This record gives sequence, C-alpha cells and structure tokens, in this order.
Amino acid sequence: MIRKLGILNRTNLALCVAFAIAACNGGSITEQIPHRERLGDVTEADWQKLSNKKIYFGHQSVGFNIMDGIEDLQKENLRIKLNIVETNELEKISQGIFAHSRIGRNGDPKSKIDDFATFINQAGEDRLDYAGMKFCYVDMNADTDVKKLFSDYSTAMAKLKELHPKMTIIHFTMPLMVNRESWKTKIKKIFGKTEIWEYAANTNRNRFNQLIIEAYQGKEPLLDIAKIESTKPDGSRQAFDQNGVTYYSMAPEYSYDNGHLNEIGRKRVAEQLLLLLINLK
Repeated sequence: MIRKLGILNRTNLALCVAFAIAACNGGSITEQIPHRERLGDVTEADWQKLSNKKIYFGHQSVGFNIMDGIEDLQKENLRIKLNIVETNELEKISQGIFAHSRIGRNGDPKSKIDDFATFINQAGEDRLDYAGMKFCYVDMNADTDVKKLFSDYSTAMAKLKELHPKMTIIHFTMPLMVNRESWKTKIKKIFGKTEIWEYAANTNRNRFNQLIIEAYQGKEPLLDIAKIESTKPDGSRQAFDQNGVTYYSMAPEYSYDNGHLNEIGRKRVAEQLLLLLINLK
C-alpha cells in the first residue's frame, strides 16, 4: 500500500509540474501548440487553420519575389492550399485569404508606412488576423537617416497595435544587396581603407535591421529577411567589415541582379514566412 501511494504521489507531482509549466507559458496543456521547424512537420490541420486566416502583406518588388516563392512551394506541396490574391480591395478580404499588394513608392519609405497604416485603418476592427509590411533595399541609401526611419515605422506600428488589438502585426527586417566588388573597391581594400562608400547602403540596412531586431525579436512576430538572405547554403554568413565592425550582405547565390530574389532565394524566404505564420498562436 505504501509503495502504491509513493507511485501515485510521484505521478501527481509530475502532473503538477506539467500544469505549472503550462501556466507559466500562458495557457493550459491542451493549448500548447507544437513549434514547427520545417514545412515537412506541418500537419494538414495546421495548413487548414492557416488557410482560414485573413492576412495582408504590403510590399514592392522583393515582396512579389516572396509571394512567387510561396506559390512555388504550393506547387511542390499540395497540402498548402492558401487563397493568394493580389488586392487591396477591402470587400475581397472577407474570408480566408492571403492578400498582398504594392504600397507606397520605392525610395520613399515613409510613403509605404503611410499607405500601410491607411489600409489597415480603413479595414477596421476584425477585418484582418495578420498584417505586415516590408521595406525594399532601395528604401535605404548612404544618406538615409536610419534612426528617423525606425522612429517613423515603430511609432506607426505602435499606433496600429493600439487601434487594432485583435490583429497581429508581423515585422520584417529590410532586404540586403550583394556588395559590388568593383576594381576601385578592391584597391581600397588592398590599401587598408576602412571607409568604403560602396558598402554604405548595406551598412545602413544592417543598422536599421538591428533596431528592428532589438525592438521586436522575442516580443512580436518578426521575419529576419536579412539573415535569411545573408546565410549561405553551407550555413556561413556573407559578411563584410566596415571600420572594424562586421556587417552582412546578400549571398550572391540568392539573387539574379544583386538585389531581387532568384528562385532559390525566394523559396528560402517564403518557407520561413510560412513557418512563422503557422507557428503564430
């Protein structure tokens, strides 16, 4: 009898620990959703749940690359049945849909923030489950005020979060470019130059991305496009040095023109975006 009680007590203790862990994580045991690391881990039920969500993605050309990547993956995996529609017409966003459209003007990042905020506010409460906007690499150059751009973005997103508490905002780091190695750049590096203007735009993109990561990583959904683009197929990072600081650039394997995503690159980013969406609670 004593032995049986001992087993029972150990069992009860294990259950108490499990319930305590669940409570610390903000829910019951039945609410704990497995984290999917690969598309192969995603179940039919997961895809069905995602297909019922109302999603909006505002972007420009690299965003079209990413959406093409999602469609590539759908052709390869027939379990992925997302209703992808290029539209910013609110009346079409009334059921499960992955809507996307152009926002703003390239080279004018504030116009993209304003267009995105206007669309979300016009959509009103409960229209969207998930929404996010991304900048393009052309929105950053050597003269861009990085801190001002981040302030404009973060302020706008905080306001949208306040106005639409039921909608989840997804953040994105800014895409990078392949560093162009002209003969002038190579000569500068040979002679130990520490300030290479050809790298300035990518340096600023890295600085902006660091602000995004510090603000949102681990707190709100974030897709680190720059990390995906700079991580080569062997797992190493495409990096460069500027004044003794390491920054990252786009791996040439993922682009056809030093900026836009090729088929390999777009599928890599698209896969991580789908996994992020699948893993949202």
